[in-house]
Amino acid sequence: MRIDIISVVPELLESPLGHSIIGRAIKKGLVEIHVHNLREHGKGPRLQVDDYCYGGDAGMVLMVEPVYKMIEQLKAEREYDEVIFMSPDGETFTQGMANELSLKQNIIILCGHYKGIDQRIREHLVTREISVGDYVLSGGEIPAAIVADAIVRLIPGAITDETSALSDSFQDGLLSPPLYTRPAEFNGWKVPEVLLSGNPKLIKAWQDEQALERTKRLRPGLLED
Repeated sequence: MRIDIISVVPELLESPLGHSIIGRAIKKGLVEIHVHNLREHGKGPRLQVDDYCYGGDAGMVLMVEPVYKMIEQLKAEREYDEVIFMSPDGETFTQGMANELSLKQNIIILCGHYKGIDQRIREHLVTREISVGDYVLSGGEIPAAIVADAIVRLIPGAITDETSALSDSFQDGLLSPPLYTRPAEFNGWKVPEVLLSGNPKLIKAWQDEQALERTKRLRPGLLED
C-alpha cells in the first residue's frame, strides 16, 4: 500500500509517521508513506500557495493551481483509488471506513491549511472528504496522521498479533470490554475471577456482556447505528 500526503507544513508529520506501528510497517515494506511539500509548486520567490478569498472574507485560501499540479504529478506516476481531503465538514471517520481504506492500493491525502481550499479542488480533484470530528484545527496534518495510523495498523503484518486489531473497539460496532493484566490483585483491587478461570467460553461470554454494557452506558448511539 502507498499513501501520499500533500501538506504545506510537512514537518508536522515527521514524528507521527516515523515511529511505533507505522514506522515498523514502513521498515517491513508493508506500506510506503510519502509526504509532499505543496510549496514545490508555489509561485514566486515566496513559493506562494495561498491567496485572499474572493468576496472579501477574512483568511487565506489554498489556491487551486499548486494543488492541481501536485496531484497531476502523482497521478502521472501511478493510479490512485482515492484523493482524500481532510475537512471538518467531511464524513466522520469511523473504524469501518478505516477497514475499507486499508484494502486500497494507493491513496492521496490532501491537508488543508489557513482558512480553507479553493472550492474547485473539492469539486474536480477530490474523491472523498473526511473529518475526524466536529471542530476546526490549524491544518489537516494531524487528521491525516490519524487516518494513516488507523489504516496502517490494519494491514496484515503491521501488528505482531493480527488478532489484536479484530478485538478493538468499534470493529464489531461495540466498545471493547475492560482489560486487565498482572498482578491479579493490586492495592486490594482484583481482576474479575472469570478472567482467571481458564474457561474460554465463560471468558468470551463475560467479554461480550461487558462490551454491550459499556456501549449502552458510554456510547448508546453506536447501538442505534
